[in-house]
Amino acid sequence: MLSWKENIGVLGVALFGFVLLLPLAQGAERKTLEGTITDAMCGVTHKAGMSAAACTNGCVNMGSKYALVVGDTVYTLEGKSGELKALAGEKVKLTGTVDGKAVQVESVGKS
Repeated sequence: MLSWKENIGVLGVALFGFVLLLPLAQGAERKTLEGTITDAMCGVTHKAGMSAAACTNGCVNMGSKYALVVGDTVYTLEGKSGELKALAGEKVKLTGTVDGKAVQVESVGKS
């Protein structure tokens, strides 16, 4: 049998673990967003003389991530890279798991 000091220690460790994991459980949620496919480096401003699609795909080929601009917010995108490449520069409706400013893309199509 544990002493009262050991019981308090076990309770403290359990409470500490719960407090650490609580934000993770609350952070990500499934959402549908509408915006424009771009890349994280350029955002809404692309290189002069290039189409938004060409600039976006060129930047992604150099290591940038695909992104979705919704108003003033830029979300980085993970997954569905083939579909994102085909829709670069286009206005889209995208569904995915949003965690802060990152989205794990589940589906995307023209809006």
